[in-house]
Amino acid sequence: MAIKDSMLPEFDQEMRVTRSLLAVVPEAQAEWKPHERSMSLGQLALHLANLLQWAVLALESTSYDMDVSGPEGAPQREFEGTEKLLALFDENVQKARAQIDKATDADLMVPWTLKARGEDVLTMPRVAVLRSFVMNHGIHHRGQLSVYLRLNEVPLPSIYGPTADNPM
Repeated sequence: MAIKDSMLPEFDQEMRVTRSLLAVVPEAQAEWKPHERSMSLGQLALHLANLLQWAVLALESTSYDMDVSGPEGAPQREFEGTEKLLALFDENVQKARAQIDKATDADLMVPWTLKARGEDVLTMPRVAVLRSFVMNHGIHHRGQLSVYLRLNEVPLPSIYGPTADNPM
């Protein structure tokens, strides 16, 4: 079995769950923060939609320097409503999935390096970048988003089973 064939079902499932949470982001509470140093609800939701760009970046290059201009089409920076958020997320999911789907095992094992000011921060195979920077990173922030939503009395959809709001 190709590596991508083991990743794509997980990717699809996690993206469905993430989308279900993004779909209930209340526009009226987009500026809400649980703490002054936290991202706002809208910023966090937007970050989740944008971080899928790491999949494309990792599979189209062998390194990225955080202190140099980002990939083509800079990430949307301002929350402009739930409908636009979902459109952005869907577009980024489609692009990321297409890149993963066309990747060979050899492509996925190519080392990829994250840099800061020209200095290497870490190097790992692209497949590890997809798992950590894309999947795990997204799951982490999705957990944060579920707490933000709960604190704003937004009923939570199912994530890995029933929730207090969705007993299935």
